[in-house]
Amino acid sequence: MSLVVMGTVALDSLKTPHGVKKDLLGGSAAHFALSARYFTNVHLSAVIGQDFPQKHITFLKNKKIITESLLMKPGKTFRWSGEYLSYDMNTAVTLNTTLGVIVQSKPTVSAREKNIENVFLANYDPDIQLEFLSKLNKPKFIGMDTMNLWIEAKQGSVAELMKKVHLVIVNDAEARELTDEKNIIKAAKALLKFGPKMVIIKKGEHGGIFYSKNHLFALPAYPLEAVVDPTGAGDTFAGGVMGFLAESKKINSKTLIKALSYATILSSFNVQGFGMDKTKNLTLPQVNKRLRVFKEFFNF
Repeated sequence: MSLVVMGTVALDSLKTPHGVKKDLLGGSAAHFALSARYFTNVHLSAVIGQDFPQKHITFLKNKKIITESLLMKPGKTFRWSGEYLSYDMNTAVTLNTTLGVIVQSKPTVSAREKNIENVFLANYDPDIQLEFLSKLNKPKFIGMDTMNLWIEAKQGSVAELMKKVHLVIVNDAEARELTDEKNIIKAAKALLKFGPKMVIIKKGEHGGIFYSKNHLFALPAYPLEAVVDPTGAGDTFAGGVMGFLAESKKINSKTLIKALSYATILSSFNVQGFGMDKTKNLTLPQVNKRLRVFKEFFNF
């Protein structure tokens, strides 16, 4: 099975206690695709500017990510600059955002991509997410992400989108903001009332929970001695979940737990380097090796 992800492909500049990096390949769709590719064919839909380095496009293609809907438009690429403070590596302080071409142009899909059954709407304006979804021919499994900016500015559109999807992936702060519930389990239950069948609430270094009508389970994060750069960890996590589920014949307790386990491991590699430093050359055997160690943590 194939999977199409719509989101941003960006150039990120970062400052963390471990150093400073400029113009790294980033964006919600790029991090998602690099993770999901381990399990399924990934089609990437995004808009970039004429200043976007060709080496990044070549990199994506070399990773077997299908880029026929990666559109280059006149203007500048979306850029984000952020800083992580040493005492809080879970939250980035935004220093600058340049929207560039995504103000005038919207992601789209090719004719053949309209029939792909698995779709993920990575962090983006919810009105554009809704418009993108309307271009597709009856996808069978739809996942989505959002952020506090859209929850605050366009909560009605976020709520409308949640009626149309099967899986919502948000962090704990976003879940609380959407539902006005302080308790994470209550927030997960409240999110189901918006319409999705499944909810994943991420808790950063504390792991996350999965909730549906028939399932509730929690997984911790993989323990690490140092986090270098958390940028893209949530998108990497979402890519692991959706990529694995896209290739699963059925969605049940076994496949859900395995999907979340792979997602946890992939995001653990992501945070160990700047941008995609640790994930760009990562192999599935390396992922499986860490997954086996992760499983051993539960044998008590």
